[in-house]
Amino acid sequence: MLFHVRMDVNIPADMPADVANEIKSREKAYSQELQRSGKWRHIWRIAGEYANFSVFDVESNAELHDILIALPLFPYMKISVTPLCRHPSSVRDNDA
Repeated sequence: MLFHVRMDVNIPADMPADVANEIKSREKAYSQELQRSGKWRHIWRIAGEYANFSVFDVESNAELHDILIALPLFPYMKISVTPLCRHPSSVRDNDA
């Protein structure tokens, strides 16, 4: 199942820099692990914002939920999820 996910990050301004950096380091390692596994297929920064658009390829809504709540930055995120399916006009056969 494919999902388009927007993640907007809002780290509190009063969070100590060393704490924020440690959380971001764990976030990067976790997200790269998911990218290598194929579950996090795409990640795109939204220019001018601390936000991204991502595409996940997972087995279920529950798996996506578990992945998202395990993100180290999850407590500081607003997340919106849109399920995706292949468009019949697509010229690519490997979109599924």
